[in-house]
Amino acid sequence: MPRVTLQRPWIEFDLGQEMHVLSWAINRPGFVTTDRILWREVRNADLTPDLDVTDWLNAELATQKAQDAVAFLTSRDVRHHHEAQATVDGITAHVLATVGLSNAERIGSRMDYSDRHWGTINVAVALSEGVSQPALIEMLSIAVQARTVAVMDAGFDLPVGAATGTGTDCLAVAAPPGDLAYAGLHTAVGEAVGKATYDAVRQGADIWKQSNLHRHRKADHAET
Repeated sequence: MPRVTLQRPWIEFDLGQEMHVLSWAINRPGFVTTDRILWREVRNADLTPDLDVTDWLNAELATQKAQDAVAFLTSRDVRHHHEAQATVDGITAHVLATVGLSNAERIGSRMDYSDRHWGTINVAVALSEGVSQPALIEMLSIAVQARTVAVMDAGFDLPVGAATGTGTDCLAVAAPPGDLAYAGLHTAVGEAVGKATYDAVRQGADIWKQSNLHRHRKADHAET
């Protein structure tokens, strides 16, 4: 059973066993095997234009003896993390998410955030059931879809329409190796992954809006 440990500026999502993980995370992207997924909180001021983020993160991971972990970066206060679980036909999806929308985007367009603080949505999904590599790819597509719907349902409007995510989102899906070939919306895996991801991201988006939307709109007004 996955376990979450907060030790700011880190969150550790302990998968409980070695799993196959698929992501586009900064550290160990693509298809890898690991037993944990990490978040590292950063301040926007830390991310200077001349910073080599990969080298910096490698050094930070070395302090934790965690170079083998899949790792995200987030400017969201990691105390604001959100968990959700869903079980369908005996298959459980456990999701951990951090959600910030300060650099929200709508698909097919780009906002100018050159003078803004940057946020992100980071999501990790751990599945109890073993799946094949193609099914892991399908799991990732379901998690991305659930992230998008959760952000849209949270109702964060941009000049070009409703936000669908941010420009720096990153998701990772993890499962034991197995033979299960499909993980789409017609399957128990797809239903569990979609529900748990939606619930965690929606909770995070609603809470972020409650505490940040007024400040965000003041910044918009100051720029016009």
